[in-house]
Amino acid sequence: MGLSDKVVITCALTGAVANRAQCPHIPYTPDEIGEEARRAYEAGASVVHIHAREDDGTPSISVDVFRRIHEAVRSRSPVLINFSTGAVGVSREQRIAHIPACRPEIAALNMGTMNYAKYSPRRKDLVFSLEFINPIPDIIYYLKTMQENGVQPECECFDVGHLETTYPLIDMGLLKRFQVSCILGVVGGIRATARNLAHLSALVPPGIPWQVIGISTDQWMLCAAALALGGNIRVGLEDNFYLAGGVMAAGNAPLVEKAARMARDVGREPATLEEAKTILGLEKAKEE
Repeated sequence: MGLSDKVVITCALTGAVANRAQCPHIPYTPDEIGEEARRAYEAGASVVHIHAREDDGTPSISVDVFRRIHEAVRSRSPVLINFSTGAVGVSREQRIAHIPACRPEIAALNMGTMNYAKYSPRRKDLVFSLEFINPIPDIIYYLKTMQENGVQPECECFDVGHLETTYPLIDMGLLKRFQVSCILGVVGGIRATARNLAHLSALVPPGIPWQVIGISTDQWMLCAAALALGGNIRVGLEDNFYLAGGVMAAGNAPLVEKAARMARDVGREPATLEEAKTILGLEKAKEE
């Protein structure tokens, strides 16, 4: 089986919005996050995406907290670490400070300013709603910081315009080795349909690896579509709590196990750590 048949599975362990009142299995402390990262890795994930939390679950941008999380994950497994740079109401310097301090392999970067909300059809109301501010000059600042510290950007694209923004940044030399995440299902971004994923994935710059991120239970339909289209996939409690039939997953590992089964069911195989490094271009970046 060649690399084209392998799929990189990322597990988003924590998120910044969900809490234990909604799902008791969300990890908060560095040790809890480190243990969840190990379980996800052993279940088949080669990358873990992490938002920092204070020990009480409050979202954190503390460099010290990120550093302790980095140490806790790395002491337990060799899984690739992807740190979020998402935050609201803080300076761009604060948002990116943990990246040069910790130098994870990958850092996630939202590719545009947007409304960001989740809607509940059952409640006929928004679960939450906020405005995520990320103007292009700030994106350039973050990319330069990542570039200077040998950290690969993950360009998070919630809509067509976000993906199209990568092209001038490539021309400017700010995006060389990077990956794209097509995120569907956020109110304010593109709707979660297989047709929309096919359209977004077709716009990814040639030769650039991409993955799908589906919000809530649409995650599984979108994972199936991405597997058929040749993309990589992300699961995890940040995006979705549930397995089939509305059964809440008892942690991140069961979500990864299901993703790995889905990959095998369509004739693909979860990438090993070394294969993931090759697919994502991380080994080539080291050589450069």
